[in-house]
Amino acid sequence: MNLELITHSAIRIISNDGKVIYFDPFKLNDFYLNDSNIIFVTHSHYDHFSPEDIKKIKNKDTKIVIAEDLFEKAIQCGFNESNILKVLPNSEYIIDGISFRTIPAYNTNKNFHKKEYNWVGYIIRIDDSVIYVAGDTDITDEALRIKCDIAFVPVGGTYTMTAEEAANLIEQIKPNQFAVPTHYQTIVGSTEDAERFKSLLENKVDVKILM
Repeated sequence: MNLELITHSAIRIISNDGKVIYFDPFKLNDFYLNDSNIIFVTHSHYDHFSPEDIKKIKNKDTKIVIAEDLFEKAIQCGFNESNILKVLPNSEYIIDGISFRTIPAYNTNKNFHKKEYNWVGYIIRIDDSVIYVAGDTDITDEALRIKCDIAFVPVGGTYTMTAEEAANLIEQIKPNQFAVPTHYQTIVGSTEDAERFKSLLENKVDVKILM
């Protein structure tokens, strides 16, 4: 399995059988053209659902997984209804033989991402690893119950967790392999936030800075 954090929260995973999976593609360069098998979107904010970037990586067979409020926008991006999977929090799904479940992603101390919006993070099994992609969230009761091998969590603050809050979450759920900081360098947050997240977890949880 090949993992890449391209920009911000844009994750690209290539499975061992060659399946190309994106999460929240954003500000992609022309290296990434029409190669996606599945696109997962956590919510409708422009830095997570970017029509320009989705159109860049989609092809006629690409499937997209979205929160329910994005259905019409997915149609406008050129997806056939048969290639759109609408999801709700706390549910389990299978797409193209890949099983995953959704977890609510929301703020607990600010109003940018309300729980009632039904926006999501994803817990997905790819090859032999269970991967948690948090989306834009704070520490929540649901997040604290996650068991995973790899965790992608936002650290930029303002709209999501700070580096300190994200480190607190990861220290409690302890992914079996490693954690990756996301959601910095583009809208809010900096490389220093990612480095601070890593330093707070030193000798506790392995952290890989992929961007």
